[in-house]
Amino acid sequence: MPNIVYIATSLDGYIADKSGGVDWLHSTPNPDNDDCGWAQFIAGIDGLVMGRITFEAVCGFDVEWPYSVPVFVLSNSMSSIPEGYRDKAEVVRGALPDVVKSLNEKGLNNLYIDGGKTIQSFLQAGLIDEMIITKIPILLGGGFSLFGELAHPIAFEHVGTKVHLNALVQSHYRRKL
Repeated sequence: MPNIVYIATSLDGYIADKSGGVDWLHSTPNPDNDDCGWAQFIAGIDGLVMGRITFEAVCGFDVEWPYSVPVFVLSNSMSSIPEGYRDKAEVVRGALPDVVKSLNEKGLNNLYIDGGKTIQSFLQAGLIDEMIITKIPILLGGGFSLFGELAHPIAFEHVGTKVHLNALVQSHYRRKL
């Protein structure tokens, strides 16, 4: 029952720039609107667990709701989902193993984990099984790092790498047991 990270970073490992912006994610020309594997990835996902900050960022994008799977917002400070999104997401809280167990018991076994702090917390709890990381060819020189400090190293094995748009390098890793 994998918990999978699917995320893009700058070459220097940031998921957002110094002001929290992510416009740089679209810095590579994509005239044919190639989804770079997104549709195939999301087709294998049962649910998405994201942090409050990521949820608020997604709600601020000027696009239709981008997810076709149930979304769970991990937050200890948010009491309810804002009007307009209540049919799209629900708040979950508690110890991460308990949250995952509860979602698994509902039949949601392949979980997409998103958001910097959420990913870091799942890693620290030993709850990330796979990572698909797309490197965008840009150096931000600072911002919000994908990875934080860990109590101990976590070993992953390389599953494969694809190049999209002749510029984006997408690597898939699986945690070694």
